[in-house]
Amino acid sequence: MPRKPYPTDVSDEAWSFAAPYLVLMTQDAPQREHSLREVFNALRWIVRAGSPWRLLPNDFPPWEAVYQQSRRWLDAGCFEAMVMDLRSMIRFASGRQGQPSAVVLDGRTLQSSCESGPRSGYDGYKRKRGSKVHMAVDTLGHLLAVHVTPANEQERAQVFELCEAVQAVTGHTVELAWADQGYTGEQPRQDAKTHGIELQVIKLAEAKKGFVLLPRRWVVERSFAWAARFRRLAKDYERLPDVLRGLHFLVFAILMLPKAIPLLTATGNA
Repeated sequence: MPRKPYPTDVSDEAWSFAAPYLVLMTQDAPQREHSLREVFNALRWIVRAGSPWRLLPNDFPPWEAVYQQSRRWLDAGCFEAMVMDLRSMIRFASGRQGQPSAVVLDGRTLQSSCESGPRSGYDGYKRKRGSKVHMAVDTLGHLLAVHVTPANEQERAQVFELCEAVQAVTGHTVELAWADQGYTGEQPRQDAKTHGIELQVIKLAEAKKGFVLLPRRWVVERSFAWAARFRRLAKDYERLPDVLRGLHFLVFAILMLPKAIPLLTATGNA
């Protein structure tokens, strides 16, 4: 008997796009016991609801099967590949080049949990112990690269790795990166220049009153807000930083799929 649909379930059109990225072995493989679509639905439910694996509702496949398959997807970079293609499609539809020439960098601190506590650090500015998620997004706010460190790591120290990852996924098309005052200094500027990127720091006006919307900087802040709607990313619940990194790509794939489906339908590829 079919289960009752959840609001987080993937649509038929979205699944037709996502399935080729998630099939790591043939559909009729003898070791396959559960529907890949149902496993994907379960994973979507977990990241949206913030549930532990063992509290997965019984009408989904067993949590062990969902966890194991999800780790295979994360380790294989399936969601990174999906986000890369979705980003290019959405950019083309917006009248832009498939790969960006400019990005925005920033980091946010996630409170640690019992699982992530051993690798956490203390962020004195935010007064919070946890992990820091460093992100690079394009000017539409779509994810390009993620790097996870303890919260005591400085944002300016991650510029080299972020820029390296950005150029790897874009084919070295990025020429400019905007960042906040946490990236001030000669070393981060040189780290970005090593990868052919000019780093521009957007500074806050010295005399300010109330909230000030900084040009370009608000884009990445909106991306953080998008990710924060998924309760699994409200804190750092993961034992491994690579899993936390991979879940960010999953979340952005979930966010971008509804934008891309009308484009596929219009071209008859859905």
